[in-house]
Amino acid sequence: MNYIGLSTCDTANGPGVRVSLFCSGCTLHCPGCFNEESWDFGAGRPFTDETLATLLKALEEDFVEGLSLLGGDPLEPENRDEVLRIVRAVRERFGNTKTIWLWTGRRHEKVADCPVLEYVDVLVDGPYVEKLKVHEKGCWFGSSNQRVIPLHPAG
Repeated sequence: MNYIGLSTCDTANGPGVRVSLFCSGCTLHCPGCFNEESWDFGAGRPFTDETLATLLKALEEDFVEGLSLLGGDPLEPENRDEVLRIVRAVRERFGNTKTIWLWTGRRHEKVADCPVLEYVDVLVDGPYVEKLKVHEKGCWFGSSNQRVIPLHPAG
């Protein structure tokens, strides 16, 4: 899997300060997508063991609430194995002390059986629909058809 960005101090993609990983690759190609450069599976650079170590190290900070996985689409079939490895590593290291949020253009009902979601606290689902664009600040989604779904809230 490639990724186009890794932010170790992000306040825009989920609550609090987060580590955000932007996975490469998306076949949905939603018109008006804010991140078209992430559609190409070859964009960015390979996600390596070193990248995972950097991500886990950044999550060690007490002020970091958790991990956000975005894209592209982390739940593209080509990305799922690597994303599963990432979320497992986060849970192994931190248990439920860090939250994991994941954004996908797929509806929850279509991906509910994906093993990645066993580790995810909050899923933001649904394709971006430009005519339903949200203009308010503080929303975790880009269009009003998208949902913020608690799956396994960390306790």
